[in-house]
Amino acid sequence: MKNNKSNLSRRDFFKNGAIIVGGIAVASAITTFDSVLFALEPPKGKGKWYGIGIDINKCIGCGKCANACKLENNVPKEPFYFRSWVEQYTIKNDGTIKVESPNGGIDGFQQSIPDEEIFKSFFVPKMCNHCAKSPCTQVCPVGATFETPEGIVLVDPNYCIGCRYCVQACPYGCRYVHPDTGTVDKCTLCIHRLKKGLQPACFEICPTEARIFGDLNDLESKINYFLKNHTCMVIKPHLNTGSKLFYNALSSEVR
Repeated sequence: MKNNKSNLSRRDFFKNGAIIVGGIAVASAITTFDSVLFALEPPKGKGKWYGIGIDINKCIGCGKCANACKLENNVPKEPFYFRSWVEQYTIKNDGTIKVESPNGGIDGFQQSIPDEEIFKSFFVPKMCNHCAKSPCTQVCPVGATFETPEGIVLVDPNYCIGCRYCVQACPYGCRYVHPDTGTVDKCTLCIHRLKKGLQPACFEICPTEARIFGDLNDLESKINYFLKNHTCMVIKPHLNTGSKLFYNALSSEVR
């Protein structure tokens, strides 16, 4: 009899647990698509709100995006100033990871690890995530860092005092202090090109169309088609920055 009571108790436990889990599943199912995918509330209104997609499976590590960015935006030529760059991730058979980005990937990559030691290797383009809840904007003491209505995070050099708070606050390493001006510089999503109806330089130059750009408020846009047809993730989702840079085939090793 004691065994029967014990079994019944366990059945009741799992039954009740299933009800609870089911309730959570239903609650999750009725959550809006935007809040699940973006972890943020899109702005009100019908204006454009830009998002970015990168398909890691298509990136060949050519570095043309990083080079085009430097040329288009007059980024210093030194190998440690970048608005956009490419990293090569190599996972070895023993589980160790090596990340390399010589000159931001502009000159291409030469694998430094013997083939027999490699489990897998892939390229990850990086740039400003243009976060909807950007830490860099929150810490700026003078309001030099701001977000446009279209969701582009910019820096006004006329207000920037070069305090570097935003450089430290950015969890993605996307800012630097310009050696000539002493003010902070970063990706602007080539806003000067957008105003002319053109794509950002790094998107236009990509030979494999690994980069996707568009209006998140337009359900028919390329970026929304990309998000609907791929399993996309953002880098460091636990930080809740509202990143609008979405990756397909993003491995857990990427930081």
